[in-house]
Amino acid sequence: MSVGQLRDNAITSLFGQPKIVIGVVHSRALPGAPRYSGGPVSEIYDYALAEAQRYAEAGVDGLIVENHGDIPFLKPDAIGPETAACMAVMTERVRVATGLQIGVNVLANGALQALSIAQAAGASFIRVNQWSNAYVANEGIVEGPAAMALRYRRTIGAEAVRVFADVHVKHGAHAITADRSIEELARDNEFFDADVAIATGQRTGNAATQEELATIAGATSLPVLVGSGVNEGNVERIMSIASGVIVASSLKKDGVWWNPVDPARARSFMRVVEDLR
Repeated sequence: MSVGQLRDNAITSLFGQPKIVIGVVHSRALPGAPRYSGGPVSEIYDYALAEAQRYAEAGVDGLIVENHGDIPFLKPDAIGPETAACMAVMTERVRVATGLQIGVNVLANGALQALSIAQAAGASFIRVNQWSNAYVANEGIVEGPAAMALRYRRTIGAEAVRVFADVHVKHGAHAITADRSIEELARDNEFFDADVAIATGQRTGNAATQEELATIAGATSLPVLVGSGVNEGNVERIMSIASGVIVASSLKKDGVWWNPVDPARARSFMRVVEDLR
């Protein structure tokens, strides 16, 4: 795609509708991570499949498979092949079992690993928390990988895999770019060929403010999703601007991200969304 060339709307192209819900499968700790139990990897896959099925039965439009159990997260260059290998198997199984559009998020900011997993597993998109510029995350200074990631995507023939990129992402400080507006950061992601912009709150479970959501949506031609803090009480307000939501915590037992998906919570949330579409 050349600079200034119009692109399609990745949300409607992938999902066939303009307002969507993407659930997040938070994997248990994978081999190599400090919290890995040492048990059979098949049990990790089985847990992910069970979570994916609960989301699917509730009626979500897509899923992101994420190694959220691998706390504390490594910086991208330190993420090992064992993580990519396990996530590729898990992602492919989730895709086949649910038939939904599937994305991959490798924490922290493992864009190249996510692309390799998506290509191997037949996933449709990746989420990258810092696509352009840089910020100070829990893991330290994290730089945007867009230039390397897009070249790697071309090298492995994964051009069909879309990039969903956060703007002013959660879990970090943005003092490095404090002299630049959120509008500029959103436009940077678009300039570096992201397909979707994501607005978030300060951490998992915290919602983006309506002001920040409107600012990002007004600064870019990309569709915008909200990627944290979405619940039954705010989804109508959010979807009045956003093209959809990425949701997990509020659909889990007791509203806590590390708990399993609560089918009743998930179904109730989707009933609210269906009334909005």
